[in-house]
Amino acid sequence: MGKVVLVTGVARPLVGRFVRRAVRDPEVDRVVAVDAVEPGHSLGGAVFVRADIRQPAVGRVLAEYGVDTVVHMDVTARSLSGGRAAVKETNVIGTMQLLGACQKCPTVSRVVVKSSTSVYGSAPRDPAVFTETTPPKSLSGGGFAKDVSEVEGYVRAFARRRPDVAVCVLRFANILGPGADSPLAEYFSLPVLPTVLGHDPRLQFIHEDDVLDVLRIASSEPRRSTLNSGTFNVAGDGVLTLSQCARRLGRPTLPVLMPAVTWVGAALRTAGLSDFSPEQIRLLTHGRVVGTEQMTETLGFLPRHTTAGALADFARHRGPGLLPPRALAATVDGLAARLGEGVAAGLARAERDRMVRARKRGTARRAG
Repeated sequence: MGKVVLVTGVARPLVGRFVRRAVRDPEVDRVVAVDAVEPGHSLGGAVFVRADIRQPAVGRVLAEYGVDTVVHMDVTARSLSGGRAAVKETNVIGTMQLLGACQKCPTVSRVVVKSSTSVYGSAPRDPAVFTETTPPKSLSGGGFAKDVSEVEGYVRAFARRRPDVAVCVLRFANILGPGADSPLAEYFSLPVLPTVLGHDPRLQFIHEDDVLDVLRIASSEPRRSTLNSGTFNVAGDGVLTLSQCARRLGRPTLPVLMPAVTWVGAALRTAGLSDFSPEQIRLLTHGRVVGTEQMTETLGFLPRHTTAGALADFARHRGPGLLPPRALAATVDGLAARLGEGVAAGLARAERDRMVRARKRGTARRAG
């Protein structure tokens, strides 16, 4: 028999893409897709089970289908239905219930958990680069970062109780791409980007196609004992500052004093334009960069897209901003050309005036 893979959070488009890819995998016998919400997209022949992972019923699903691989993707910063309370319950309580069911299920041999680099937080005294073993400088009192920290705590406890199960935690950087659906994607889609005055944070991204590729590696059978187990930062190569992102997106920035940023965020949330949460404000103030050596050396994964490439693909599918880079470049080139012409004309006039004055002085000397 091939593997039986259970995937959570399948109502989200990106997770649906992973399910369809897993269905086509010749090493997979069956894919069981679980979500409390009916997906609005095709699951490619996977068995859909409408179930809430916050309820003990998920244990019956594991036992009924003889699941051996669990890919837990239902850890997100935003809910398809409901507010912040629903998100926290799904992230924390849902993970606790799911891992409790996995602990009791003897057929489960591999668990892959979607996490986030948000677990490191964003603070002024952060290290230049976070590694998987670097503790955060300041623990978040709430929000998605707090959820992720609790989720990973449950995962570590599960790994201790079931040492026979291979456990892989993937800490994804901000996911971008044509179908990106995240608070940062919403922020980058605004016509004008509010920024924190005096700060230009460093950012990293991972393309959604690379997310699917690394999930396939993490959920497959390892080729050696150390592969596919452990915690891994997952990000595209390279770093961009927020100002560079704004220029490449063609979005003008609106620097705001720190005390007023909270008011701007509240206004954007009220208008439904962006989830400009305090956590995102910290990211857009201090930034965050992670090391990916373990991803490439131990997990054996090399993203096809760089951080800049993921942003470029996102920009192509979101359309030009108010200041498209090409138009801005043409405007700058035009201004530079006109400035150059003006400078050249001024130098020519100055040279003519100098020659006229020289001739006058020569004439005066001869007359004297």
